[in-house]
Amino acid sequence: MTARKSSRPKAARTSTPSALIKTISAALDDMKAVNVRVMDVRGITDIADCMIIASGNSDRHVRSIADRVVERCKAAGFRPYGREGERDAEWVLVDLNDVIVHVMLPRVREFYGLEHLWERPAAKPAEPRVPAKGKKTASRAPAKRPRKTAPAKRRTPRAAS
Repeated sequence: MTARKSSRPKAARTSTPSALIKTISAALDDMKAVNVRVMDVRGITDIADCMIIASGNSDRHVRSIADRVVERCKAAGFRPYGREGERDAEWVLVDLNDVIVHVMLPRVREFYGLEHLWERPAAKPAEPRVPAKGKKTASRAPAKRPRKTAPAKRRTPRAAS
């Protein structure tokens, strides 16, 4: 049985993925990625510790950003597990085991809304407000409309024949 290699260098194996996040952030900044968002998803999912979402201005820019992220991570000793979506380059995903990087076109990013999907839920949803005793509240039932009646038929006198 062979031992599986870790994606993190030996020095970073005991630490959090902050060194990897710094490397990715530097690559994104170097390539002028737009609207970069780093999200900690440890309590939400087991697939990764962190997700980074960034936008590019065109499909060529998206592809170049993803390539630079992979290049910088390899140079720092982190092994990328895979890349998806490079052919169309509207949405390129780079899997770095502990961190998943999504590089997207702005319209694709808006359509899928990953930030809203992976945001940490609020501590507790707001309770519905209960009115205090004695206070009147507005009724939510629609107001009744007066019933429409048909106009009265006019009787025309018949001509005597």
